[in-house]
Amino acid sequence: MSEETASTQPSPKPPGRRRASRAAGPSGGAATSPSPSGGRDPHSTGAPVEAPKPVKVRLSRPEGPPPRRQPHRALAALVSLATTLVLLVAVGVAVFLTAKHQRGEEAELARNQLFVDTASQFVVNMFSYTQQTIDEDVDRFVNNTSGPLRDMMSQGQNTENLKLLFRDTNASAEAVVNGAALEKLDKVADRADVLVAVRVTVTDLDGNNAPSKPYRLRVTVAEDDNGHMSFYDLKYPDGGN
Repeated sequence: MSEETASTQPSPKPPGRRRASRAAGPSGGAATSPSPSGGRDPHSTGAPVEAPKPVKVRLSRPEGPPPRRQPHRALAALVSLATTLVLLVAVGVAVFLTAKHQRGEEAELARNQLFVDTASQFVVNMFSYTQQTIDEDVDRFVNNTSGPLRDMMSQGQNTENLKLLFRDTNASAEAVVNGAALEKLDKVADRADVLVAVRVTVTDLDGNNAPSKPYRLRVTVAEDDNGHMSFYDLKYPDGGN
């Protein structure tokens, strides 16, 4: 009885091995690939698995305007230099033409003034004389005449008669020009009409001055090819000579 009891009682279990506990995750920093069920992959060998390197993807830029062509620096410099030279030449030509035009105007004004001065001097020579220098005074006046006036003085004894007229006055005369101006210029014939206002004072042998007399004359001055000016004609503004 006692043996049966002993044989039917369960034998005590041998003491089992204790399971070591550790934190979840790969040990020693080694990466293990988990199984689909969330545990460790039974087929894993325990070797560390390197994580795949990130792949850089280069995104294409949106298409824009085509790149600019580089300018031809030598050609641009040549064009700039040529433009500058053209401007300088244009400015130089403009300055030259302006100076030439100004010189032409100044020359024309000087020539006009020469006609006026010559006419004034002729009138002074015609009216001025002294008893001691009548011959020289009249000859100087006649020698500077031309054209119709020269023809008139050359006819007969007009020159000698003028000398006698001055001697008969027993006086001397002095002419003073009060004003003179160019009235007309004939560039083709090279003649100019000048209006001259003159006042003549006669002084007798005793030194007494007679009242001065004013005269207004239209004097025509001619210029020859050599630039010599002469007393061409003489008229009063109201007509007659």
